[in-house]
Amino acid sequence: MWKTINNGNGSYQDIGQGPAVVLIHGFSENSALWINQQEFLKNDYRLIIPDLPGSGKSNLTEGLTIAAMADYVYSILLAENIREAVVIGHSMGGYVALALQQQHPEVMKGLGLFHSTAAADTEEKKETRRKSIAFMQQYGSELFIRQTIPNLFSPTTKSQRPKLVEACINMCIQCPQESMIAYTQAMIQRPDLTGLLPSVASPMLFVIGKDDNAVSPTNVIQQVMLPKTSSVYIFEDVGHMGMWEKIEASNHLLKQFISFCQV
Repeated sequence: MWKTINNGNGSYQDIGQGPAVVLIHGFSENSALWINQQEFLKNDYRLIIPDLPGSGKSNLTEGLTIAAMADYVYSILLAENIREAVVIGHSMGGYVALALQQQHPEVMKGLGLFHSTAAADTEEKKETRRKSIAFMQQYGSELFIRQTIPNLFSPTTKSQRPKLVEACINMCIQCPQESMIAYTQAMIQRPDLTGLLPSVASPMLFVIGKDDNAVSPTNVIQQVMLPKTSSVYIFEDVGHMGMWEKIEASNHLLKQFISFCQV
């Protein structure tokens, strides 16, 4: 069911029963990103699936940062009296999950980076993001989404499943331009949290797409040995959207990881 928080300014889904799992969407997405995982996992786990501030049914807040989005997720856990949860984040959602790990490690039963990284943006990446902001301000966010989203999928997916790419575009164009700019600025400003990984006590999951153009597979592979316990999955013919490109495989690896975190 849908619930609200912060005087109705924030919204999230609370579905299923069992150990708590938080699924955090990424840039320009919303909680619908996880629809296929939601259906698969809800019979075994209690799923908390927020719309981050500025996405879906949640209002944008001023001065938005990655840390502030982590505070938002934490406020949901407090409201639901959830003391421990496995937290999985996609792309920007992974940055939020890492910030939650940094701020409130006691709630982390497991930490999953789904096409995400603990590293900060390089100077080159920051400049690319600044150009993205300028593009949106000049031409609008819908054109930006239509040009960039196809690049998040593998060549195989783009050629064989164009309707899947279009569905992702249709989800992402719902995100207000103001929110997209705020998210981009937040990602530019986020700190490098690679040094946090060796102190993570709970198991970590790294999901990597070999054709990912948004998060370098080589960059992530350099991080997987840092935590005390790591599970690593590398998808063939997958870009940045494995939960859509390889639904069944993504569902099973998530269920396996979440189950492992309960031990």
